[in-house]
Amino acid sequence: MSTTETQYRQVVQRCKDLFLKKNHDYGTSWRILRLPSITDQIFIKAQRIRTLQEKGVSKVGEGIEPEFVGIINYCVMALIQLELASPTTSGDDKPASLDLPIDDLERRYDEQMNRVMHLLFAKNHDYGEAWRDMRVSSMTDIILMKLLRTKQIEDHGGNTLVSEGVEANYMDMINYAVFCLIKMQE
Repeated sequence: MSTTETQYRQVVQRCKDLFLKKNHDYGTSWRILRLPSITDQIFIKAQRIRTLQEKGVSKVGEGIEPEFVGIINYCVMALIQLELASPTTSGDDKPASLDLPIDDLERRYDEQMNRVMHLLFAKNHDYGEAWRDMRVSSMTDIILMKLLRTKQIEDHGGNTLVSEGVEANYMDMINYAVFCLIKMQE
């Protein structure tokens, strides 16, 4: 296993552990959120990171790392929401269940992260690990840009002319957030 793969898997495991612990506390209450609401939640986290990077001080005590973990986990929630029926309807005008059994939720989390990790390895091959020479602040800006793109696509009803859709943006945001956490730990 390469250094990048080892570091990546360690970050993902940390995020998954927190995701499952929060599931114990809150269940899958996040299933009530529509995709734009999840996007806005990710935006709040990315904006807070940028503010902390610029000001250098947190008045609520939490630092930047937990926010990157939050970005990763909210992006996974978005990818799972894309895969499942809308939380308000199951397609036959009955409310869809918000509950996901823990084994199903964990399987879905792993499936999404495996897809994202395969994307990382493909892009990492083509770009030669360029992210290792980037600043965390630049990657934060890229995450914010991808969020603005995602919001624009959502505002257009998911329609694009030539661009990738929201799924690709969520996957890229996960990878940039993982890169940031790796760089912050080095």
